[in-house]
Formats: sequence, structure tokens, C-alpha cells
Amino acid sequence: MRRNIQQVLERWGTWARDNNTGIDWSPIAAGFTGVLPLRPSLRPSCSDDDGLIIDNCVLQLQKVRQPEELSLIIAYYVNGYSKRAIARRRRVDERLIRAKLQIAEGFIDGCLSLLAVRLDMDPEVKIYAPKNSKKRISAVRKKFVNVVRMGDLV
Repeated sequence: MRRNIQQVLERWGTWARDNNTGIDWSPIAAGFTGVLPLRPSLRPSCSDDDGLIIDNCVLQLQKVRQPEELSLIIAYYVNGYSKRAIARRRRVDERLIRAKLQIAEGFIDGCLSLLAVRLDMDPEVKIYAPKNSKKRISAVRKKFVNVVRMGDLV
């Protein structure tokens, strides 16, 4: 089963903006904290547990030396800039921004899959289950077992 990573990241972006996790951005300029009351967003957010899990996956982009993808995720999902606005600001083609965002989304989706954790928002976001997944898995397992029995795999 796969989650719709864009819905997950939209909820995380709202959570990160409203709760200010402090990874790499600050929604309020220095010295102005507490001057204006925080406005809660009208967009759906995620729970703190989900937010921290996704935060760690997003931080993995920084650890694998992908600062550009990290900045795109923050600009698009946390700050709410459109892909076109990001492309204009960086003076690159919008298709490049879309491609890099897809790479970053895939990386974060992979991190969540590797963790094999169930998020609180899972019932609310669309989850995709591949068709005939049992047949594919069992066929792959049979093939793998046959290879191991023959001794081809060491």
C-alpha cells in the first residue's frame, strides 16, 4: 500500500508552518515573536506524532546532501509558493522544479515506507493498493525461493 505523499506533505507543511519545528525556516522575523497572534491555518494539518515522523524523513534530504530538494519542499509545502513562482524566482524552467519536487517526494515516501510506520492521518489520506498485489508478491517469492534452493544466490 502506498500513501498519497502529496496529501501527506500538504498536511505536514501546515503543521510545520503552524508549529514552527525550526528545521530551516522561521515564519516570524527575529524580534517580532509574540507581537502578532498566530493565525491557525484553515488547511488540514497532521498530528504532532505524524509531524515529527515526517519531519525526520524531510531532514534525511539534508543528510544525503540534497539541499535543493529540501528547499523546494519547504518553499512549496511550508511557505505555500506555487511551482511557477519558485521557478521564476530561481530563473529555471517550471518542469525542472516539478521534476525535482517529484524526486524529493519520492525520497520522503521511500523513507516513510522503510520505517513501515502507520500514520494517524492514514484513514484520511488516499491510500493506493496495487491491483493483484498478492499474486505479484507470491510469484516473486516463488521465484526467489527457487533461486535460493538451486544455490544460485549466495
